[in-house]
Amino acid sequence: MAAHTAPDYQGGSIVNLMSSILHAHGGQATAPPLTGLAPELLASATNVVLLVIDGLGADWLAQHAPTGILQQHCAQVMTSVFPSTTAAAITTYLTGVAPLQHGITGWFTYLRELGCVMTVLTGRPRYGGQSYQAAGVEPALLFTTPPVFDHLTTPSVIVTPQFIATSDFNLAHRGRADLVGYEGLADLFRHLRQVLRRPRGKKRQLVYAYWPSLDSIGHKHGINSTPAIAHLHTLEREIADLMTAAAGTNTVLLVSADHGQIDTTAADQIMLADHPELADSLLLPLCGEPRAAFCYVRAGRVRQFEEYCQQVLGEQVTMVASQTLIEAGYFGLGAAHPHFDDRVGDYCLLPRGTRVIRDHLLSEKSYTQIGVHGGLSAAEMKVPLCVLSSR
Repeated sequence: MAAHTAPDYQGGSIVNLMSSILHAHGGQATAPPLTGLAPELLASATNVVLLVIDGLGADWLAQHAPTGILQQHCAQVMTSVFPSTTAAAITTYLTGVAPLQHGITGWFTYLRELGCVMTVLTGRPRYGGQSYQAAGVEPALLFTTPPVFDHLTTPSVIVTPQFIATSDFNLAHRGRADLVGYEGLADLFRHLRQVLRRPRGKKRQLVYAYWPSLDSIGHKHGINSTPAIAHLHTLEREIADLMTAAAGTNTVLLVSADHGQIDTTAADQIMLADHPELADSLLLPLCGEPRAAFCYVRAGRVRQFEEYCQQVLGEQVTMVASQTLIEAGYFGLGAAHPHFDDRVGDYCLLPRGTRVIRDHLLSEKSYTQIGVHGGLSAAEMKVPLCVLSSR
């Protein structure tokens, strides 16, 4: 584990960024504030805008736009949470706490309360079917960590893609915030300009905005592809225009990310179907992420599982007991979510290098992602914090 980049929950992660934002807006936080971010910078701003760009890694940004507006205003590099994936990290942005507390541990999370593996963001069982509410499940009973917006003494606004704005997951984490849905990049920044100019008297506000397309482009084409780099430059132009339009509004724009990405090749794919002895030792499908797969081992098959991982896959994956990761603080510090142990299985498989490990259910079509994330490499774990001010 020494070569991995562990989350820095003591003062250098996105959890700590959210603690700083909470403190600046009258809230209380259990984690320390972010080291290096002056509290008075946020507390004195009329508008604090947090723009989360899905998939924007710190090392990738520095490599592909070293003189761009974001790198020029990169105040520091933070760590994501573990697993370094949207499901876990965006839930941290929306709740202000680490995965250990909010209990969301990956795209595929086993929810014992529902008796199945769920795609928690879309709210559907992994095999397909109805969403939470359509199946008669109240999301508030599953997502019990209060939204960060309910802790604030100032108004807040969520600006998010229209296609997920009213999803069960989003509504469960909206709290008291106003909700604005947008269609496309230009519409996102149009709404941000409107929100900054919205009459609120002398009230301060927090604006949380989420942009998913860089991550999607990376998955499809590769994060180091021409389309991904071109998209970064388009984002930077929009951000520059936003700051010009924000002149005189006393706005602080914080730009960060949920995680970075790495690119994989066909040779990096470890398919569970090619390892029937390993598959036979598992009770459930692989959960979590292809870069951090949680394994639920059948009773009496622990030795079979361990020996196979060590002797056959030892050069391709690192096998770690999930309890070891919990005790080492990889998921967060402090008291755990009451169902957390259920959601990380018995072991975590961390593919080495740029490898991934996957399985497929009968209902799932085979697919390939070039850009991936979820693991503990620096490229996946390190995200920038870019601070831009318009007084």
